[in-house]
Order: sequence, then C-alpha cells, then structure tokens
Amino acid sequence: MKYAKIKKCDVANGPGVRVSLFVSGCNHHCKNCFNREAWDFNYGNDFTENEQNEIIEDLKPDYITGLSLLGGEPFEKINQEGLVPLIKKVKETYPDKKIWCYTGFTFDKQILGEMIEKENRETTKEMLENIDYIVDGRFVEELKDPKLRFRGSSNQRIIDVKKSLEQNEVILWDGLNKDIG
Repeated sequence: MKYAKIKKCDVANGPGVRVSLFVSGCNHHCKNCFNREAWDFNYGNDFTENEQNEIIEDLKPDYITGLSLLGGEPFEKINQEGLVPLIKKVKETYPDKKIWCYTGFTFDKQILGEMIEKENRETTKEMLENIDYIVDGRFVEELKDPKLRFRGSSNQRIIDVKKSLEQNEVILWDGLNKDIG
C-alpha cells in the first residue's frame, strides 16, 4: 500500500485533534474531489512498519483524540490489507482513541453487502472490528454543503460502526452536536 500524506495534527477530519493518514488509490473519481492526486495507487510513498510506528508515536499525546483514515480510498482491497495491521495496533495500544474512516463506499450496501456477504473479505471484517465511525458515500459536488461537520456533501453519513453491527441496522453518530468521538 502507498500513502499520500500523514497529518500529525488534523482538526478537519473528525472531532478533536487527530492524526490522519491519507492512503493512495481510489476508483470512485468523484467530481471535484479535494484529493485527486491520491486516486493513483502508485502516488506517494510505501507504507511501511516505520510509518506505522510513527503514527503510533504521534497518537501518544493525551490531546490527540484518535486516528482518521482517508484517501484515496481506505476500503480499496489493497488498502484494507495495508491498514488492518495499523488499526489493530492502534486499538491495542490506545483502546480509548477513536478511529474514523472516510469511504466512498456505502456502509450497508457495499461494505456489509458486497465486501462481507458476497466476497466474504476477512480484511473488511477486521477493518470494521477496529473502526469506530465511518463517513460513507461518495462526495457529490451538487450536494456540497460547507456547513456540514466532518462531511463534504449531504448524502454522506457518519455511522457508529459498533452500534450498527450490534443492532444490525445503520445507526448514525450521535455526536454531531457534541465534541466527542
């Protein structure tokens, strides 16, 4: 897996101050995507154990609330394979820090329905076991709304992954009016 960027202090992609990893590779190609260069699966640098360890260290301060995964597309198969070891290590090291993931895939239809039910992808299951919140759906320029918190367009949802899996239905994040997460 390749990555485009690591931000050590990001306040735009989830609540609080976060470490954000922007992976390379995306097949969605959303109109007016903010990170077009990361569509290319060969863009950026190789994500190695060194970068993984750097992220673990960057998450150490108490003021860092968690990790955000963006792209590119974290749920592209090759990126899932590269991210699973990282997010497992993050949860093992910092069980109270929240992991957010931004994806153009829809949670219920594409991630649960296609990747897990049809393809039986173990990496997808492992991703979901370790991610706390997913912002799902492609960015749609015509639905862009700069007033939305942590989303680019109104079709995108912030989903509480744990509650959704427990209740077998999509449960939206209840923190939009709070600074938790």
